[in-house]
Amino acid sequence: MTASRVLIVGGGIAGLSAAYYAVKKNQELSLPHKVTLVDSAPRWGGKIMTDRVAHDGGQFIIEGGPDTFLATKPWATALCKELGLGERLYGTNPRLKNTYVLHRGRLMHLPDGLALMIPTNIQSILKSKLISWPGKTRMGLDFLLPAAHPNRDESLGAFISRRLGREAYENLIEPLMSGIYAGDGDALSLASTFPYLRDLELKYSSLARGALKMRSASRSNPVQGSRSAFLTPTTGLAEIVESLMAYLDANDADLRLNTPVTHLEKYGAMYQVGYEDGIVEEFDAIILATPAFISGKILSSLDPDLAGICSSIPYASTATVSLAYRLSDIPRSLDGYGYVIPRGETREALACTWTSTKFPHRAPEGYALLRVFIGRAGQESCLPDDQDLLLEIARRELKLTLGVQATPLITRVFVWRNSMPQYNLGHPEKLAAIANCLEKHPGLALAGNGYRGIGIPDCIHSGELAVEAVLPALIQHTRETA
Repeated sequence: MTASRVLIVGGGIAGLSAAYYAVKKNQELSLPHKVTLVDSAPRWGGKIMTDRVAHDGGQFIIEGGPDTFLATKPWATALCKELGLGERLYGTNPRLKNTYVLHRGRLMHLPDGLALMIPTNIQSILKSKLISWPGKTRMGLDFLLPAAHPNRDESLGAFISRRLGREAYENLIEPLMSGIYAGDGDALSLASTFPYLRDLELKYSSLARGALKMRSASRSNPVQGSRSAFLTPTTGLAEIVESLMAYLDANDADLRLNTPVTHLEKYGAMYQVGYEDGIVEEFDAIILATPAFISGKILSSLDPDLAGICSSIPYASTATVSLAYRLSDIPRSLDGYGYVIPRGETREALACTWTSTKFPHRAPEGYALLRVFIGRAGQESCLPDDQDLLLEIARRELKLTLGVQATPLITRVFVWRNSMPQYNLGHPEKLAAIANCLEKHPGLALAGNGYRGIGIPDCIHSGELAVEAVLPALIQHTRETA
């Protein structure tokens, strides 16, 4: 019996998860296949990058990319438990949960009662200065407007404006959405980003009424074992990467960094993979866990149609700037998780997380850790490559909004070019076309945040699904060589 070979391209969380589940399937099914994981970068983890900085007898936990994951999507929590990290998961601070919105240059409370991004606390909305009285009246029409039955997808911005009014979209929903997708809500596909909103409209004829029902149901059936809607390991998300690498290394996976893949072709039942150094290898199955535009380049000689679809998925560039201060240097109380900035404020930043409040264990006592987000779809020209300029933007934002004038004790700048896929109108059709193309290539699968979800749980799940998709090809090889 000849061992089959599976290649996973991409060492971010999707690729690492795919490698983990491939090894796990090997053990469960006693399949004699070899797992190879390659990445063009010099380190594993992709956009998960944790910097642990010792200071004054404590430690700053600085995340360069994502800083937490959603517990209500089960795949990340389940993986952490399998890796022995279950007891190391921290939730967000339950005592100081305020979130603010920058409105006309001032921080204002985000109204209480936001369920599924939809306002449900009428008293809180009535008291809020984020929405004018005409805007509040328009929001109330959501309870009266009939459900629409469009025969096509619509943008998130158009949908929310239709149900709640444009002012509610621009002042409440758009800044929250931008914090997730760094996108333009007037271009993002509702079906690909928040499909449950359409479901609420159709089922309850009202977003607010539906959100109230969903909120009540979630309280009756809380996520088992979760202490918070968001979780993170004690010393940062890098713990997940480190545990996955230890598992793969212990199970004899072939792990290669600094190994760019240039092209992919097929000869008979085998895939031939070409590397930048000219070496060519054969594999029985391939999982591309790279950004969609990179997968498009790799696939161009194998399937130009599939390559073209992948390459057509747009991406936005972003940056994060973390700054550490003494608490005494912050004029304003950091009494919440931070604030978001609507596009209409024309600021260079889009949000600021008060990390040391959101996760107190990420900074030594007596210190503050802040993180400023810069860059969103349509504003790529405003995102400089120069780290000093990005730091200057972040410090300017903190001075304008929080009055911080002190020199930060520690700074870290992370630039993520073409990192945030944009699920714009037409994205569902692209996914359907990709699925049709993949049917012609048994043993080939795609994974990552470019397709059906951008969060860590979605990426982990995509890696697991990709392994399931190529498994028949590996089993067939085993049978043929038995």
